[in-house]
Amino acid sequence: MSHRAGRHFLQIPGPTNVPDRVLRAIDFPTMDHRGPDFAALGKACLAGMKKVFKTEAHVVIYPASGTGAWEAALVNTLSPGDRVLMSETGQFAALWQKLATRLGLVTEFLPGDWRHGADPDAIQKRLAEDTAHTIKAVCVVHNETSTGVTSRIGEVRRAIDAAKHPALYFVDTISSLASIDYRHDEWGVDVTVAGSQKGLMLPPGLSFNAISDKALAASKDAKLPRSYWAWDEMLASGKTGYFPYTPATNLLYGLREALDMLFEEGLDNVFARHQRHAEATRRAVRAWGLEVLALNPAEYSGALTTVMVPAGVNADEVRRVILENFDMSLGTGLGKLAGKVFRIGHLGDFNDLALMGTLAGVEMGLGLAGVSIKKGGVQAAMDYLAECHGKGASKQRAAA
Repeated sequence: MSHRAGRHFLQIPGPTNVPDRVLRAIDFPTMDHRGPDFAALGKACLAGMKKVFKTEAHVVIYPASGTGAWEAALVNTLSPGDRVLMSETGQFAALWQKLATRLGLVTEFLPGDWRHGADPDAIQKRLAEDTAHTIKAVCVVHNETSTGVTSRIGEVRRAIDAAKHPALYFVDTISSLASIDYRHDEWGVDVTVAGSQKGLMLPPGLSFNAISDKALAASKDAKLPRSYWAWDEMLASGKTGYFPYTPATNLLYGLREALDMLFEEGLDNVFARHQRHAEATRRAVRAWGLEVLALNPAEYSGALTTVMVPAGVNADEVRRVILENFDMSLGTGLGKLAGKVFRIGHLGDFNDLALMGTLAGVEMGLGLAGVSIKKGGVQAAMDYLAECHGKGASKQRAAA
């Protein structure tokens, strides 16, 4: 292949672009993972992750993908034959349900149209019917990466409480943590699942469980087999900053640096930046005359936007044209959405000018692919961003 000038635009909704600061941190020489310097690294990473999860509870870090953290949440708390209530919000909810079934759990999958998040009313109704409390856990994907729909986690917690049901509450934040506001303690979540390769701005390879005292108590009686995923040894070692097995040392270097970057910007500012880019993207999509997959404005994702293509258009052909002409990768449609949508990731280490380059590539690519659109999507996004910065400048002048 001939050399292509400039950086590749990786605009899938994860793995995301890894910032130079994090790459340089990962490049440090590997240290002794039983030495004193590693203990300081481990403690810093665990303390930082508690801030990101917004929890005072327990946190463990696995050398694994997010799928491993899914499994860890289930095998540490449940027993064979236990019933789990899940919501069909998209492809990743379906994959978590498949994993639970393979572990020997009985899953109830509340049906969904992939254009809405988990329905708190449906969850409350089903739990209220379960007077024998046979349902042991409720599992919800916070931000469904396949659809660009964000479920209302606090409302689901209130639905569980309104049903007066003792089920554990598990939430997948793999594509939302450090991009969209999340509150493990305030929302009464028992196990939060996360991964390194999205809002945390790292390569794939680390995953996380944030664990409530209720979940930890349930782990004492859980009968599903576990060894690598077992919380007890992880938590015991974590008190001193160490791991019970060989850790992903260089990824932990990167995690410490990524956490520093997030806290330097301020988590609230990070969340506001993601929401700004998401709204600018939606304005571009609508200006093109296309449709955003998410239907409820209260459930719009700050991490990605899923765009529906017109009938008769193959979304993967649009993606191919954009990749070949502009060296930009967009997310493919998954499961039921294959060929019908493409996904624009706008999460992680990302700024206004990177968004404008992304949207310009999409607008040009749609035209080259022969998709009938209106011009002006990039301009609509640019106008919105300029408006946001204008308001910010006005506030600064008023404060001065």
